[in-house]
Amino acid sequence: MKQILVSLVVLVLVASVMPSALAVSQGVPITPNINTEDFPPQVWMCDGRVVFDDAVEYGRISRDGQELVERINNYAFEGEQIQWDILVMDKNGIEKVADVYGTVGDSQGEGNPIEVNCQRQYVRDGSDLPRSCNARILEERLHEFDADTMDAYTCTLTVETPESMYGEFWITVEAIDNDGLTGTMDENEFWFLNPIVALSIDGEMTFDDVRPGTDAYSETLLVGNDADAGSGVLLDMFITGTDFYDSSSSGAMCPITNQLSLGAFRYFVTNGAYSTADDLEINTAGSVTRDSDAEGYVNIEYGHGFNDPSPFYDNAEILQFPHVGPYYPGNILAPGAEMAITFKLSLPEPCNGDFDTGAIFFWGEAI
Repeated sequence: MKQILVSLVVLVLVASVMPSALAVSQGVPITPNINTEDFPPQVWMCDGRVVFDDAVEYGRISRDGQELVERINNYAFEGEQIQWDILVMDKNGIEKVADVYGTVGDSQGEGNPIEVNCQRQYVRDGSDLPRSCNARILEERLHEFDADTMDAYTCTLTVETPESMYGEFWITVEAIDNDGLTGTMDENEFWFLNPIVALSIDGEMTFDDVRPGTDAYSETLLVGNDADAGSGVLLDMFITGTDFYDSSSSGAMCPITNQLSLGAFRYFVTNGAYSTADDLEINTAGSVTRDSDAEGYVNIEYGHGFNDPSPFYDNAEILQFPHVGPYYPGNILAPGAEMAITFKLSLPEPCNGDFDTGAIFFWGEAI
């Protein structure tokens, strides 16, 4: 019994001399190094990219503020508008995006001069993103609008005067954040702004010593589209004229007064595979009923200004063939292209005088 008690006393003594550190906890701190990515804004073009007509002069279809559906090449004139619907995203927070704007300049991509600020649009949080936005970050496709990281914008660029916008330009939309990081819409566009529209006429319309009561033919003239090279400007072509008079006091009479009627003139035109031999003779509002004679020569509508005194459409085209939609493809000239036109004068009998006052006009409207 004594031996047992002694053993217990020894154990108590051993426990009492153990180091006190075993009863106290210790901690070692580690500070993590966290660097948040400076996420550059992402810019996507969605559905709704359109071109609008201006109020200066409308065409066959579009009116002021309407979609310019007849424009098929890359040119635009003062007052016309290009508009994009844009989605912008910044994973650092959409409030970090400082500005969204359209740029116009000489180089593709970011850094061109800012021409227009974009207008922020309200989109309900959680709305489906249009598939046309193709909003992706690497392989991740974004499906819903997140108001914390996204905003929608409408960007409307109006073409200014030729003094500030003339020639070929790259046009796109950019976004910049508070750190100066930028994002650019992938779909850069290349436009010829305010191209010069001009016609060329090669040849003279001269009738010498025409016998009254007979037909006389001019040399063949070339009427061409002399717009800026590279502009792509397509011209819809028209012809009108006035009556003719003798500027001298010659006692002119043709056949009953001192006036040679425009109705004495006709013309024959060829353009590629088409000619007035196939003319459709469509006349909707003109003062002269359009018709083609046995030789394929067409009479001429009165007019001394574009669409004056009556509308030119379906009336005063140089060549009405074939009819595709509202246009006649045989009547359209690309830059550098030419039509060959021969005039016929059926001089009345009796007729006296040298009729040197009056005009036949050629018109080209950019479509």
